[in-house]
Amino acid sequence: MIYSGTYTAIKADVPEFFMRKFIKLERIRANRESIQKKLNKKWLTCGIFTCVAAIAMIGSYRYISGIVKVSSNVNGKELPIYCVQTNEKKVALSFDAAWGNDDTQRILDILKEHNVHVTFFMTGGWVESYPDDVKAIYEAGHDLGNHSQNHKNMSQLSDEEKTQELMSVHEKVKELTGVKMQLFRPPYGDYDDAVVLNARENGYYPIQWDVDSLDWKDYGVDSILNTVLNHKALGNGSIILCHNGAKYTADALDALLDGLKEKGYQVVPISQLIYKEKYHMDVTGRQIPDAK
Repeated sequence: MIYSGTYTAIKADVPEFFMRKFIKLERIRANRESIQKKLNKKWLTCGIFTCVAAIAMIGSYRYISGIVKVSSNVNGKELPIYCVQTNEKKVALSFDAAWGNDDTQRILDILKEHNVHVTFFMTGGWVESYPDDVKAIYEAGHDLGNHSQNHKNMSQLSDEEKTQELMSVHEKVKELTGVKMQLFRPPYGDYDDAVVLNARENGYYPIQWDVDSLDWKDYGVDSILNTVLNHKALGNGSIILCHNGAKYTADALDALLDGLKEKGYQVVPISQLIYKEKYHMDVTGRQIPDAK
């Protein structure tokens, strides 16, 4: 007798009792095959899910590790340094140098008279136009900061373009002075997560400010003094924004330094104000040292 596995092939040759047994066995076999297929599918699905979950966990770990290392991350957003939490009565004064140079030497002379050191953020174009002033700033003991090559909105550039904007002026300043700059101020204060992360990947601390002198509006000396000295954010760890090419900045500088001193503040370069490691940020961009 040949068992073909179908009712039709064996119907005429097998008694009804055996036929019922055979059909029952066939149904059991079919059920077993169906169950086995379902189990195989289930295990395959579980395997895929496990692999995906493992990959996701690895990715999450790497992402979280990145946040820990890049401690400027606050609620999933990357922030530059606006100011610093400190118990010391220290503030940093900074000058963006992107256009004009009529008052740079005068500013340097006033700073020298007050024995004060500050930070100059320079564009590549400014560095190319005034190399001797770059050297003079460095030789006077001030911070040299990066303000990009072409003063573009960094958030609108690709990662490759961001890096070019940073490293082009970086190399120019390094060639002139031997300094490898570490402080970067995005032009127009324009940034997003990609700008901050790109700067860090290129070895820079992204720097903003919490006190804007508004000197670029050319409202006059009194306006600059009042804006800075009575600013609601002025306090320990503040970073003050000025421009070396603004019309009244040099005229206001002497009185500004006197006013800050009268309030008990010591003016230091940004490099001496910020924390280089073991810190985190709050939502305002304030740099806070980690608890020991």
